[in-house]
Amino acid sequence: MFNPNRLSVARKRQGLTKTDLAKRARVDLRSVTAYEAGVYPPKLETAESLAAATKFPLEFLYGDDLDEPQPDTASFRAMSKMTATQRDMALSQGTIALHLSRWLETRFELPELDLPDLSREDSPEAAADSLRRHWGIGELPVRNMIHLLEAKGVRIFSLAINAREVDAFSLWKDITPFVFLNGNKSSEHSRYDAAHELGHLVLHRHGTPQGRDSEREADRFASTFLMPTSSIIAHAMRNPSLPDLIKLKVIWIVSVAALNRRLYSAGMISDWQYRTLCIEIAKRGYRKHEPREAPREMSHILPSVFGALYEDGIGRADVAKALKIPRSELEQLMFGLTMTSIDGGRNQTGSPVKAKLTVVE
Repeated sequence: MFNPNRLSVARKRQGLTKTDLAKRARVDLRSVTAYEAGVYPPKLETAESLAAATKFPLEFLYGDDLDEPQPDTASFRAMSKMTATQRDMALSQGTIALHLSRWLETRFELPELDLPDLSREDSPEAAADSLRRHWGIGELPVRNMIHLLEAKGVRIFSLAINAREVDAFSLWKDITPFVFLNGNKSSEHSRYDAAHELGHLVLHRHGTPQGRDSEREADRFASTFLMPTSSIIAHAMRNPSLPDLIKLKVIWIVSVAALNRRLYSAGMISDWQYRTLCIEIAKRGYRKHEPREAPREMSHILPSVFGALYEDGIGRADVAKALKIPRSELEQLMFGLTMTSIDGGRNQTGSPVKAKLTVVE
């Protein structure tokens, strides 16, 4: 049967209003509204027009309801800056990711969840220290945030929205946490976004993860988690210059702006030094173009599962067909996290990546 929920998801994924969809599909606006409200289904010919207008297969519009994340259940770093259309595009991509994740979980035993509820800790900084102790990583720098989160049961996907206002977001679906990262950002900024969303997951699991206070808490958590206080003190310099920060940032794989802010919050530099460095960082364009940018972190799980599927003769086109989604939607969920141009998770030499779905330390 035709599913109104799926039409709504397809429309929002393309950033279309109901009016936009009606014009593209050459359908009356009142009819589109009725279709999405479930008042009555469209005729097959009309459904084909709606599918073509949303660039989704016709089959996608027919099937069971999809889990669609609601705005109050997801954390967005810049909610006040984004439009409702941008938000809906991101959430509808989250819907597709949940659909894919459920399909994968029926075929693979993915890492179990190891993400404690730290909402009762005295402060975000205390929560960051507590999580490091819980995971047994002490004061060591985190070499790969994506591998670490995946190993702890977090599902990581790419956020394919060409808008700087949509940095990243996270959500809980039942007992499974999801993090969506903007694949167009530098590795350092993406790592910070991952740590920020991790903060939301452990600090705000039972509350609405939105608002300035929750964003500040997630920022404080991320800064301390990536750059522990004792580690910062051990490598601190007196009166550090911008070239000094560029040398130091590689220790924790963070941006120069994040390191400058962390030194200031830890009391290692004065207010005047902090502001002076902020001006110089902005003047040199380092907020958009990170100096000495680190290599991009990629997923361990996605290449493994798609490599295993490929060995069984199941390519990405087959997966997209099984999910009734465009292959482009599947590729966008993995953009920057795996070599999307190579089918089945194959590497440059042509040999398939073997599935190693074990905990990554």
